[in-house]
Amino acid sequence: MEPLAIYKALSNETRSQIMLWLKNPEAYFDEKPYLQQGLNIRIGVCVGDIQAKSGLAQSVISSYLLSMQKAGLLESERIGKWTYYRRNEKIIQEFAEYIGKEL
Repeated sequence: MEPLAIYKALSNETRSQIMLWLKNPEAYFDEKPYLQQGLNIRIGVCVGDIQAKSGLAQSVISSYLLSMQKAGLLESERIGKWTYYRRNEKIIQEFAEYIGKEL
């Protein structure tokens, strides 16, 4: 875990918002398309759904997700032609403990 990379990733309002959305994806995204494909939304949310909710360009959201993944905040899984993103709860917990000790 690199705390500075996490701070940087969370310093952007949209990236912080994505973390909130992915904390409870059922509250922010429509589960029906996932269920129709035999998937549970807890596996992750596809880039297109995150992009649509944000209202930003797909290329911007893709770069945000990549930077968040590199910081350790997100995990991804490719299923077919789609990539699904979910929070990396282990790293988030480690970061929370770091903040509790260091700040």
